[in-house]
Amino acid sequence: MNLKELRNKRWFKVISNKYVLLILIFGGWMFFLDSNSWLIHNELNQEIDELEENRQYYKNEISKDKATIEQLQDSVEMEKFARQQYYMKRPDEEIFIIEYDTITE
Repeated sequence: MNLKELRNKRWFKVISNKYVLLILIFGGWMFFLDSNSWLIHNELNQEIDELEENRQYYKNEISKDKATIEQLQDSVEMEKFARQQYYMKRPDEEIFIIEYDTITE
């Protein structure tokens, strides 16, 4: 197949049209090389999804903390929380912390 036969093919005439070539070059540029390319938009969309997940996680944590704060309004609950979390004690008490060793040989 020589160049003359190739130029007579219908698909070659369509692809070699200057407007089609210009559109293909412009599309490739916008899709891959531009600062607003599809690849960058895809990365940004993934980052947005991660941030939305973080936002939902922190909203759940805030609601848990609000529930804890409401519980701590009672002095008995506040004392229980202080004893469990910070190992606080009354002046005349002793605390024994028992840790279990789960390593087996």
